[in-house]
Amino acid sequence: MTETRIYDLCALVRETSLSAHRFLRHGHSEKIYENALLHRLRKRGIDVKPQQPLPVFDEDGAELGLLFADLVVEEALIVEVKAVRQLVDEHTAQVLGYLRASRLEHGLLINFGAPVIQFKKFIVNEGWHQSVDA
Repeated sequence: MTETRIYDLCALVRETSLSAHRFLRHGHSEKIYENALLHRLRKRGIDVKPQQPLPVFDEDGAELGLLFADLVVEEALIVEVKAVRQLVDEHTAQVLGYLRASRLEHGLLINFGAPVIQFKKFIVNEGWHQSVDA
């Protein structure tokens, strides 16, 4: 996927999330927001897979277990949904773990739990990561 396409996709997910947050506001469970985002993105014709299993491997290739990303959008973007008062370092570590396990480069962390929706964009490639407040 081209850089332009992934940034357009991120913008679409942010726009859709803002719309859902304006309607639902804060105070619901994470699953409600995840389902709202899934439903709204699919209505827009976007390929979204919920609770996508991501295998984690040891250095020798042995599978250690599975992680489950909230949403994988267009097989190129991991979206992790939270409904908490404030994002913390553990949420960032979770998204970065999902990105490393999936070998995808782009992730969004979205917090619907605060009065003002929060976004963090992550880019991971070849051992480094960058976080961008979106």
